[in-house]
Amino acid sequence: MLLILTVFKHKNKLNMQSLALLLFAIHLALTGRHSNEYFGTVVCKNKNISEVTAVGMVDDEVIMYFNSNTLKVVPRTDWIKKIEVGEYWNRRTEHALAILKAYENTLHNIMDLFNNSDIHTFQMMYGCELEDDGTTRGYWKFGYDGDDFISFDKNTLSYTAANHQADIIKDKWDTDRAKAKYWQQYLENACIEWLRKIVRYGKDSLEKKSAPEVSLLQKYSLSPVICHATCFYPKNITMTWKKNHEDLNEDVEVSLTFPNVDGTFQKSISLSVKSEEWKKNPDVYRCVIQHVGTEIVVTLNENNIKSNSASDNFIVKCLVSITVAVIVGCLLAFTVFAVKKRLIACKKSREVKSQNSTVYVKGSVSDALLLSQLVRVSCKKKCVPGPNRPSPSGA
Repeated sequence: MLLILTVFKHKNKLNMQSLALLLFAIHLALTGRHSNEYFGTVVCKNKNISEVTAVGMVDDEVIMYFNSNTLKVVPRTDWIKKIEVGEYWNRRTEHALAILKAYENTLHNIMDLFNNSDIHTFQMMYGCELEDDGTTRGYWKFGYDGDDFISFDKNTLSYTAANHQADIIKDKWDTDRAKAKYWQQYLENACIEWLRKIVRYGKDSLEKKSAPEVSLLQKYSLSPVICHATCFYPKNITMTWKKNHEDLNEDVEVSLTFPNVDGTFQKSISLSVKSEEWKKNPDVYRCVIQHVGTEIVVTLNENNIKSNSASDNFIVKCLVSITVAVIVGCLLAFTVFAVKKRLIACKKSREVKSQNSTVYVKGSVSDALLLSQLVRVSCKKKCVPGPNRPSPSGA
Protein backbone atom coordinates (compact mmCIF):
# COMPACT_ATOMS: atom_id res chain seq x y z
CA MET A 1 0.00 0.00 0.00
CA LEU A 2 2.88 2.38 0.73
CA LEU A 3 4.24 1.68 -2.74
CA ILE A 4 0.88 2.49 -4.33
CA LEU A 5 0.54 5.81 -2.49
CA THR A 6 4.09 6.79 -3.44
CA VAL A 7 3.40 6.14 -7.12
CA PHE A 8 0.16 8.13 -6.89
CA LYS A 9 1.97 11.09 -5.34
CA HIS A 10 4.68 11.34 -7.97
CA LYS A 11 2.64 10.41 -11.03
CA ASN A 12 -0.10 12.98 -11.33
CA LYS A 13 -1.48 11.33 -14.43
CA LEU A 14 -2.25 8.13 -12.55
CA ASN A 15 -6.05 8.26 -12.19
CA MET A 16 -8.35 6.26 -9.92
CA GLN A 17 -8.99 3.67 -12.63
CA SER A 18 -5.28 2.93 -12.91
CA LEU A 19 -5.01 2.75 -9.14
CA ALA A 20 -7.89 0.28 -9.03
CA LEU A 21 -6.21 -1.89 -11.66
CA LEU A 22 -2.97 -1.83 -9.69
CA LEU A 23 -4.78 -2.86 -6.50
CA PHE A 24 -6.54 -5.63 -8.40
CA ALA A 25 -3.24 -6.91 -9.80
CA ILE A 26 -1.73 -7.10 -6.32
CA HIS A 27 -4.87 -8.84 -5.09
CA LEU A 28 -4.51 -11.47 -7.82
CA ALA A 29 -0.91 -12.08 -6.80
CA LEU A 30 -2.11 -13.03 -3.33
CA THR A 31 -5.28 -14.88 -4.34
CA GLY A 32 -6.12 -17.94 -2.28
CA ARG A 33 -5.58 -19.02 1.29
CA HIS A 34 -1.96 -19.06 2.45
CA SER A 35 -0.35 -20.07 5.73
CA ASN A 36 2.98 -19.58 7.49
CA GLU A 37 3.42 -22.21 10.21
CA TYR A 38 6.11 -23.60 12.48
CA PHE A 39 6.14 -26.95 14.26
CA GLY A 40 8.67 -27.98 16.89
CA THR A 41 9.31 -31.12 18.91
CA VAL A 42 11.62 -31.28 21.93
CA VAL A 43 12.55 -34.60 23.52
CA CYS A 44 13.61 -34.55 27.15
CA LYS A 45 15.25 -37.39 29.02
CA ASN A 46 15.62 -37.05 32.77
CA LYS A 47 14.93 -33.31 32.43
CA ASN A 48 17.75 -32.82 29.94
CA ILE A 49 16.94 -31.79 26.38
CA SER A 50 18.29 -34.58 24.21
CA GLU A 51 16.73 -33.92 20.82
CA VAL A 52 15.18 -30.96 19.02
CA THR A 53 13.60 -30.88 15.57
CA ALA A 54 11.68 -28.07 13.88
CA VAL A 55 10.36 -27.05 10.49
CA GLY A 56 8.86 -23.91 9.02
CA MET A 57 6.24 -24.24 6.30
CA VAL A 58 4.49 -21.95 3.86
CA ASP A 59 1.26 -23.55 2.66
CA ASP A 60 2.19 -27.23 2.23
CA GLU A 61 5.85 -26.62 1.44
CA VAL A 62 8.73 -26.99 3.91
CA ILE A 63 10.94 -23.93 3.59
CA MET A 64 13.25 -24.19 6.61
CA TYR A 65 14.56 -26.82 9.00
CA PHE A 66 16.32 -26.89 12.39
CA ASN A 67 17.63 -29.69 14.59
CA SER A 68 19.85 -30.22 17.60
CA ASN A 69 22.62 -31.82 15.53
CA THR A 70 23.42 -28.71 13.51
CA LEU A 71 21.91 -25.98 15.72
CA LYS A 72 21.22 -24.01 12.56
CA VAL A 73 18.10 -22.91 10.72
CA VAL A 74 18.60 -24.13 7.15
CA PRO A 75 16.59 -23.09 4.05
CA ARG A 76 15.02 -26.06 2.26
CA THR A 77 13.94 -24.67 -1.12
CA ASP A 78 15.94 -23.03 -3.88
CA TRP A 79 13.51 -20.17 -4.32
CA ILE A 80 13.62 -19.09 -0.70
CA LYS A 81 17.42 -19.08 -0.76
CA LYS A 82 17.17 -16.38 -3.42
CA ILE A 83 14.82 -14.27 -1.30
CA GLU A 84 16.68 -14.34 1.99
CA VAL A 85 20.49 -14.16 2.22
CA GLY A 86 22.87 -15.70 4.72
CA GLU A 87 22.54 -13.04 7.42
CA TYR A 88 18.79 -13.64 7.58
CA TRP A 89 19.29 -17.33 8.38
CA ASN A 90 21.82 -16.44 11.07
CA ARG A 91 19.17 -14.26 12.72
CA ARG A 92 16.63 -17.07 12.48
CA THR A 93 19.09 -19.41 14.16
CA GLU A 94 19.70 -16.94 17.00
CA HIS A 95 15.96 -16.53 17.43
CA ALA A 96 15.45 -20.30 17.53
CA LEU A 97 18.11 -20.79 20.19
CA ALA A 98 16.72 -17.92 22.24
CA ILE A 99 13.19 -19.32 22.26
CA LEU A 100 14.40 -22.75 23.29
CA LYS A 101 16.31 -21.26 26.18
CA ALA A 102 13.28 -19.21 27.20
CA TYR A 103 11.07 -22.29 27.38
CA GLU A 104 13.61 -24.64 28.95
CA ASN A 105 12.55 -23.76 32.51
CA THR A 106 8.90 -24.20 31.53
CA LEU A 107 9.63 -27.70 30.30
CA HIS A 108 11.28 -28.56 33.60
CA ASN A 109 8.33 -27.13 35.53
CA ILE A 110 5.86 -29.19 33.53
CA MET A 111 7.81 -32.38 34.20
CA ASP A 112 7.81 -31.53 37.91
CA LEU A 113 4.04 -31.06 37.83
CA PHE A 114 3.57 -34.50 36.32
CA ASN A 115 6.29 -35.93 38.56
CA ASN A 116 8.00 -37.28 35.45
CA SER A 117 11.67 -37.92 34.92
CA ASP A 118 11.73 -40.40 32.05
CA ILE A 119 11.52 -39.63 28.32
CA HIS A 120 8.92 -37.03 27.35
CA THR A 121 8.10 -34.82 24.39
CA PHE A 122 6.99 -31.23 24.08
CA GLN A 123 5.43 -29.79 20.97
CA MET A 124 4.97 -26.19 19.93
CA MET A 125 2.79 -25.11 17.01
CA TYR A 126 2.29 -21.53 15.91
CA GLY A 127 1.59 -19.62 12.75
CA CYS A 128 -0.69 -17.35 10.78
CA GLU A 129 -3.10 -17.61 7.87
CA LEU A 130 -4.07 -15.11 5.19
CA GLU A 131 -7.29 -15.35 3.19
CA ASP A 132 -7.74 -13.79 -0.23
CA ASP A 133 -10.19 -11.27 1.24
CA GLY A 134 -7.48 -9.99 3.59
CA THR A 135 -8.77 -11.80 6.69
CA THR A 136 -5.98 -13.03 8.95
CA ARG A 137 -5.75 -15.59 11.73
CA GLY A 138 -3.02 -16.57 14.14
CA TYR A 139 -2.53 -19.35 16.67
CA TRP A 140 -0.03 -20.61 19.23
CA LYS A 141 -0.31 -24.02 20.96
CA PHE A 142 1.83 -26.01 23.33
CA GLY A 143 1.56 -29.77 23.89
CA TYR A 144 2.96 -32.36 26.28
CA ASP A 145 3.42 -36.01 25.31
CA GLY A 146 1.03 -35.56 22.41
CA ASP A 147 -1.83 -34.02 24.40
CA ASP A 148 -3.01 -30.42 24.19
CA PHE A 149 -1.55 -28.45 27.09
CA ILE A 150 -1.91 -24.68 26.64
CA SER A 151 -3.18 -22.48 23.81
CA PHE A 152 -2.95 -18.73 23.32
CA ASP A 153 -5.74 -16.39 22.20
CA LYS A 154 -4.16 -13.36 20.55
CA ASN A 155 -7.42 -11.41 20.61
CA THR A 156 -7.86 -11.55 24.37
CA LEU A 157 -4.17 -11.91 25.27
CA SER A 158 -5.13 -14.91 27.39
CA TYR A 159 -4.16 -18.56 27.70
CA THR A 160 -6.40 -21.62 27.89
CA ALA A 161 -5.31 -24.65 29.92
CA ALA A 162 -6.25 -28.13 28.75
CA ASN A 163 -5.88 -29.81 32.16
CA HIS A 164 -5.28 -29.12 35.84
CA GLN A 165 -1.50 -29.24 35.58
CA ALA A 166 -1.62 -26.73 32.73
CA ASP A 167 -3.60 -24.34 34.96
CA ILE A 168 -0.53 -23.81 37.11
CA ILE A 169 1.62 -22.84 34.11
CA LYS A 170 -1.23 -20.74 32.71
CA ASP A 171 -1.43 -18.71 35.93
CA LYS A 172 2.28 -17.93 35.68
CA TRP A 173 2.05 -16.90 32.04
CA ASP A 174 -1.00 -14.72 32.69
CA THR A 175 1.19 -12.44 34.78
CA ASP A 176 3.64 -11.95 31.92
CA ARG A 177 1.82 -9.41 29.74
CA ALA A 178 4.98 -8.63 27.82
CA LYS A 179 5.14 -12.19 26.50
CA ALA A 180 1.47 -12.12 25.51
CA LYS A 181 1.96 -8.80 23.72
CA TYR A 182 4.99 -10.18 21.89
CA TRP A 183 3.06 -13.15 20.52
CA GLN A 184 0.10 -10.97 19.59
CA GLN A 185 2.30 -8.55 17.66
CA TYR A 186 4.17 -11.38 15.98
CA LEU A 187 1.06 -13.27 14.87
CA GLU A 188 -0.78 -10.15 13.66
CA ASN A 189 2.12 -8.28 12.06
CA ALA A 190 5.52 -9.89 11.52
CA CYS A 191 4.13 -13.31 10.62
CA ILE A 192 1.60 -11.89 8.14
CA GLU A 193 4.06 -9.43 6.58
CA TRP A 194 6.62 -12.17 6.00
CA LEU A 195 3.91 -14.46 4.59
CA ARG A 196 2.87 -11.79 2.07
CA LYS A 197 6.48 -11.42 0.97
CA ILE A 198 7.03 -15.15 0.62
CA VAL A 199 3.79 -15.65 -1.32
CA ARG A 200 4.78 -12.94 -3.81
CA TYR A 201 8.26 -14.31 -4.44
CA GLY A 202 7.37 -18.00 -4.25
CA LYS A 203 4.16 -17.70 -6.24
CA ASP A 204 5.21 -20.06 -9.05
CA SER A 205 6.07 -22.84 -6.63
CA LEU A 206 3.34 -22.30 -4.04
CA GLU A 207 0.49 -21.98 -6.53
CA LYS A 208 1.51 -24.88 -8.75
CA LYS A 209 -1.35 -27.33 -9.18
CA SER A 210 -1.54 -31.04 -9.96
CA ALA A 211 -4.87 -32.79 -10.57
CA PRO A 212 -5.62 -36.02 -8.67
CA GLU A 213 -5.52 -39.43 -10.29
CA VAL A 214 -8.51 -41.40 -9.05
CA SER A 215 -9.01 -45.17 -8.89
CA LEU A 216 -11.73 -47.40 -7.45
CA LEU A 217 -10.26 -50.42 -5.69
CA GLN A 218 -11.75 -53.50 -4.06
CA LYS A 219 -9.55 -56.26 -2.76
CA TYR A 220 -12.25 -58.94 -2.51
CA SER A 221 -15.99 -59.05 -3.13
CA LEU A 222 -16.73 -58.54 0.59
CA SER A 223 -14.10 -55.83 1.06
CA PRO A 224 -14.96 -52.12 1.17
CA VAL A 225 -14.67 -50.21 -2.09
CA ILE A 226 -11.82 -47.70 -1.86
CA CYS A 227 -11.86 -44.47 -3.83
CA HIS A 228 -8.19 -43.53 -3.95
CA ALA A 229 -6.92 -40.13 -5.12
CA THR A 230 -3.20 -39.56 -5.54
CA CYS A 231 -0.62 -37.28 -7.17
CA PHE A 232 -2.56 -34.10 -6.32
CA TYR A 233 -1.33 -30.68 -5.18
CA PRO A 234 -2.14 -28.56 -3.24
CA LYS A 235 -3.11 -30.61 -0.22
CA ASN A 236 -6.71 -29.47 0.33
CA ILE A 237 -9.18 -31.91 -1.19
CA THR A 238 -12.75 -33.07 -0.48
CA MET A 239 -13.87 -36.65 -1.14
CA THR A 240 -17.40 -38.03 -0.71
CA TRP A 241 -19.43 -41.09 -1.65
CA LYS A 242 -22.89 -40.46 -3.10
CA LYS A 243 -25.85 -42.75 -3.75
CA ASN A 244 -28.42 -41.39 -6.17
CA HIS A 245 -26.74 -38.00 -5.81
CA GLU A 246 -27.20 -38.01 -2.01
CA ASP A 247 -24.19 -37.89 0.32
CA LEU A 248 -23.50 -41.12 2.21
CA ASN A 249 -22.41 -40.77 5.83
CA GLU A 250 -22.91 -44.30 7.09
CA ASP A 251 -20.53 -47.12 6.14
CA VAL A 252 -18.06 -44.51 4.91
CA GLU A 253 -14.54 -43.99 6.24
CA VAL A 254 -12.26 -41.14 5.21
CA SER A 255 -8.49 -41.39 5.58
CA LEU A 256 -6.07 -38.62 6.46
CA THR A 257 -4.19 -36.90 3.66
CA PHE A 258 -0.73 -38.40 3.24
CA PRO A 259 2.38 -37.03 1.50
CA ASN A 260 4.03 -38.62 -1.52
CA VAL A 261 7.77 -38.44 -2.07
CA ASP A 262 7.44 -36.05 -5.01
CA GLY A 263 5.67 -33.37 -2.96
CA THR A 264 2.14 -34.35 -4.02
CA PHE A 265 -0.47 -35.98 -1.78
CA GLN A 266 -2.82 -38.94 -1.59
CA LYS A 267 -6.10 -39.61 0.19
CA SER A 268 -8.80 -42.27 0.15
CA ILE A 269 -12.42 -42.77 1.15
CA SER A 270 -13.90 -46.26 1.55
CA LEU A 271 -17.49 -47.45 1.24
CA SER A 272 -18.73 -50.69 2.79
CA VAL A 273 -21.06 -52.06 0.13
CA LYS A 274 -21.40 -55.61 -1.15
CA SER A 275 -20.38 -56.29 -4.72
CA GLU A 276 -23.78 -57.80 -5.44
CA GLU A 277 -25.49 -54.56 -4.54
CA TRP A 278 -23.50 -52.16 -6.67
CA LYS A 279 -23.35 -54.61 -9.57
CA LYS A 280 -27.15 -54.86 -9.59
CA ASN A 281 -27.41 -51.08 -9.43
CA PRO A 282 -24.69 -49.74 -11.74
CA ASP A 283 -24.16 -46.00 -11.84
CA VAL A 284 -26.00 -45.52 -8.51
CA TYR A 285 -22.86 -45.10 -6.39
CA ARG A 286 -20.40 -42.32 -7.21
CA CYS A 287 -17.15 -41.10 -5.69
CA VAL A 288 -16.98 -37.31 -5.93
CA ILE A 289 -13.67 -35.45 -5.59
CA GLN A 290 -13.36 -31.68 -5.37
CA HIS A 291 -9.91 -30.17 -5.76
CA VAL A 292 -8.91 -26.58 -6.55
CA GLY A 293 -12.32 -25.72 -7.99
CA THR A 294 -12.51 -28.87 -10.12
CA GLU A 295 -14.94 -31.74 -9.57
CA ILE A 296 -14.13 -35.31 -10.56
CA VAL A 297 -16.88 -37.95 -10.49
CA VAL A 298 -16.13 -41.66 -10.79
CA THR A 299 -19.07 -44.04 -11.09
CA LEU A 300 -18.91 -47.38 -9.30
CA ASN A 301 -19.37 -50.05 -11.96
CA GLU A 302 -17.47 -53.03 -13.29
CA ASN A 303 -15.71 -50.96 -15.93
CA ASN A 304 -14.19 -48.57 -13.41
CA ILE A 305 -13.34 -50.77 -10.43
CA LYS A 306 -10.11 -52.70 -10.09
CA SER A 307 -10.30 -55.88 -8.07
CA ASN A 308 -7.68 -58.23 -6.75
CA SER A 309 -6.56 -60.90 -9.22
CA ALA A 310 -3.42 -62.67 -10.27
CA SER A 311 -3.38 -60.77 -13.55
CA ASP A 312 -3.90 -57.35 -12.03
CA ASN A 313 -0.78 -56.08 -10.28
CA PHE A 314 -1.96 -52.49 -10.16
CA ILE A 315 -4.42 -53.12 -7.34
CA VAL A 316 -1.73 -54.84 -5.31
CA LYS A 317 0.64 -51.92 -5.77
CA CYS A 318 -2.00 -49.34 -4.89
CA LEU A 319 -3.13 -51.22 -1.79
CA VAL A 320 0.48 -51.52 -0.66
CA SER A 321 0.88 -47.79 -1.29
CA ILE A 322 -2.21 -47.01 0.80
CA THR A 323 -1.05 -49.33 3.59
CA VAL A 324 2.37 -47.69 3.73
CA ALA A 325 0.75 -44.26 3.68
CA VAL A 326 -1.52 -45.20 6.60
CA ILE A 327 1.50 -46.38 8.58
CA VAL A 328 3.36 -43.18 7.79
CA GLY A 329 0.29 -41.14 8.68
CA CYS A 330 0.03 -42.83 12.05
CA LEU A 331 3.67 -42.04 12.69
CA LEU A 332 3.08 -38.47 11.53
CA ALA A 333 0.30 -38.02 14.05
CA PHE A 334 2.44 -39.85 16.59
CA THR A 335 5.22 -37.30 16.14
CA VAL A 336 3.16 -34.10 16.06
CA PHE A 337 0.23 -33.70 18.41
CA ALA A 338 -1.85 -36.85 18.53
CA VAL A 339 0.04 -39.34 20.67
CA LYS A 340 -0.23 -40.32 24.28
CA LYS A 341 3.39 -41.34 24.54
CA ARG A 342 6.32 -41.01 22.25
CA LEU A 343 8.06 -44.37 22.37
CA ILE A 344 11.45 -43.71 20.93
CA ALA A 345 14.95 -44.97 21.39
CA CYS A 346 16.65 -41.80 22.53
CA LYS A 347 20.23 -41.09 21.83
CA LYS A 348 22.47 -40.80 24.83
CA SER A 349 21.11 -37.79 26.68
CA ARG A 350 23.22 -34.82 25.94
CA GLU A 351 22.97 -31.16 26.62
CA VAL A 352 22.64 -29.06 23.51
CA LYS A 353 24.45 -25.78 23.89
CA SER A 354 24.49 -22.49 22.12
CA GLN A 355 27.42 -20.44 23.37
CA ASN A 356 26.69 -20.12 27.10
CA SER A 357 23.09 -21.35 27.10
CA THR A 358 21.15 -24.50 26.31
CA VAL A 359 18.90 -24.92 23.22
CA TYR A 360 15.74 -23.78 21.57
CA VAL A 361 12.78 -25.06 19.62
CA LYS A 362 10.87 -23.40 16.95
CA GLY A 363 8.91 -25.52 14.91
CA SER A 364 7.91 -29.19 14.04
CA VAL A 365 7.47 -32.42 12.63
CA SER A 366 10.79 -33.09 11.03
CA ASP A 367 10.69 -36.71 12.13
CA ALA A 368 7.41 -37.08 10.33
CA LEU A 369 8.84 -35.48 7.21
CA LEU A 370 11.62 -38.02 7.19
CA LEU A 371 9.03 -40.77 7.43
CA SER A 372 7.20 -39.34 4.44
CA GLN A 373 10.07 -40.54 2.29
CA LEU A 374 8.81 -44.09 2.84
CA VAL A 375 5.64 -43.47 0.85
CA ARG A 376 5.95 -44.55 -2.77
CA VAL A 377 2.90 -44.36 -4.92
CA SER A 378 2.18 -46.58 -7.93
CA CYS A 379 0.24 -44.45 -10.41
CA LYS A 380 -1.31 -45.35 -13.72
CA LYS A 381 1.04 -42.76 -15.13
CA LYS A 382 3.88 -40.89 -13.53
CA CYS A 383 2.65 -38.32 -11.03
CA VAL A 384 2.68 -34.80 -12.32
CA PRO A 385 5.15 -33.36 -9.84
CA GLY A 386 4.09 -30.64 -7.48
CA PRO A 387 6.63 -28.28 -5.98
CA ASN A 388 9.85 -30.16 -5.39
CA ARG A 389 10.46 -30.37 -1.69
CA PRO A 390 13.88 -31.45 -0.53
CA SER A 391 13.80 -33.94 2.28
CA PRO A 392 15.25 -33.04 5.68
CA SER A 393 17.93 -35.67 5.37
CA GLY A 394 21.36 -34.30 5.89
CA ALA A 395 20.08 -31.17 7.58
